[in-house]
Amino acid sequence: VQLQACGGGLVQTGDSLRLSCAASGSTFSTAIMGWFRQAPGKEREFVASITWSTGSTAYANSVKGRFTISRDNGKNMVYLQMSSLKPEDTAVYYCAARVGGPLFRDWGQGTQVTVSS
Repeated sequence: VQLQACGGGLVQTGDSLRLSCAASGSTFSTAIMGWFRQAPGKEREFVASITWSTGSTAYANSVKGRFTISRDNGKNMVYLQMSSLKPEDTAVYYCAARVGGPLFRDWGQGTQVTVSS
């Protein structure tokens, strides 16, 4: 699966932002798509995931109720709608795909999200 993420930027506390991830390849329709993030000096962490075929979603507790992951089958796109952003959401956000196994093996380039206080 090939992934291309975009949509990051500099926003203020409380603002909203939508990240987009373009997916291509022969197997992404059977994938679980995920968003992860990595803040400076911290390990990469799970943010949200969506099963492409069913639309079933999962979220990290830190973003539950504020972030929404979705996909557009026709456009082969995955989105992360982020609302009520906080400075602690500042990180590089990555789109990833998990196909036929327990690990996310396919990664897009990151997109920087910076939330100012």
